[in-house]
Amino acid sequence: MSSSTPGAAGKKAKAATEAEAAPRKAATRAKSAAPNKAATGAKSAAPRKAATGSKASAPRKAPKAESHLAMVRRARRINRELAEVYPYAHPELDFRNPFELLVATVLSAQTTDLRVNQTTPALFAAYPTPEDMAAAVPEEMEEIIRPTGFFRAKTKSLMGLSAALRDEFGGEVPGRLEDLVKLPGVGRKTANVVLGNAFGVPGITVDTHFGRLVRRWKWTDEEDPVKVEAVVAGIFPKSEWTMLSHRVVFHGRRICHARKPACGACPIAPLCPSYGEGETDPEKARKLLKYEMGGYPGQRLSPPADYPGKPAPALGAE
Repeated sequence: MSSSTPGAAGKKAKAATEAEAAPRKAATRAKSAAPNKAATGAKSAAPRKAATGSKASAPRKAPKAESHLAMVRRARRINRELAEVYPYAHPELDFRNPFELLVATVLSAQTTDLRVNQTTPALFAAYPTPEDMAAAVPEEMEEIIRPTGFFRAKTKSLMGLSAALRDEFGGEVPGRLEDLVKLPGVGRKTANVVLGNAFGVPGITVDTHFGRLVRRWKWTDEEDPVKVEAVVAGIFPKSEWTMLSHRVVFHGRRICHARKPACGACPIAPLCPSYGEGETDPEKARKLLKYEMGGYPGQRLSPPADYPGKPAPALGAE
């Protein structure tokens, strides 16, 4: 008994010593292994975390910015698509000569082409030439063009430009932009309408429809019509300028409206970065279509022969 007691005591002491040393050894191992374990754990845990995470909660990537070249290609494709949709696109003012187109375009400010077309037959019957219009009695002309609005200011402009045509251009409408914009009431938009459609000189007509659509299509964010004209002129060759203007305006009046665009019935929807601003349901969108696209009369009383829609009614016959 006495010989075994010291041995048992020695074993107990050794066990106690090892027990005291164990925490220190574990701490030392943990300390030395921690960096490698953290690195290994981060690498192995990351894919699992990504795989198990909710897709909906993952942050969405910002859309890739469109390059200028890509925008130009998309813009030109839109023009080609619109050419197929509106092969009959044309100026929507009735006219028989450059003077009538000039007068009708001045009258179209702040009113519809339809209202102008309903008013000009009586106006041109009374004043068929610049000489006749320059010599008009203002009050009588005002009464004729009253339906177009702002009739006093428009009468002053029409009589002024008619006098300038009579005195400075021999009673003929000039075919140069720099001459046209000098006439009373004639700006770049009016001048480009006349040049493009009466003289065959390419021009871009930036009206409210044109400006609205090119901004929706992200061709430019410019608001000033002159700057918009310059930007668009840099995207398309000159040969396309006049017809591009007609196609864009046609689309704006018929489908891509200011307040309720008919997105669900739009033939160029896949090319439009603003798709969804309007009605996307196809059936509901079709009900928003206007003019010939919706089966209604157009704006011209005397439309071109290839126009597929109905002629507009005369004044008082709506």
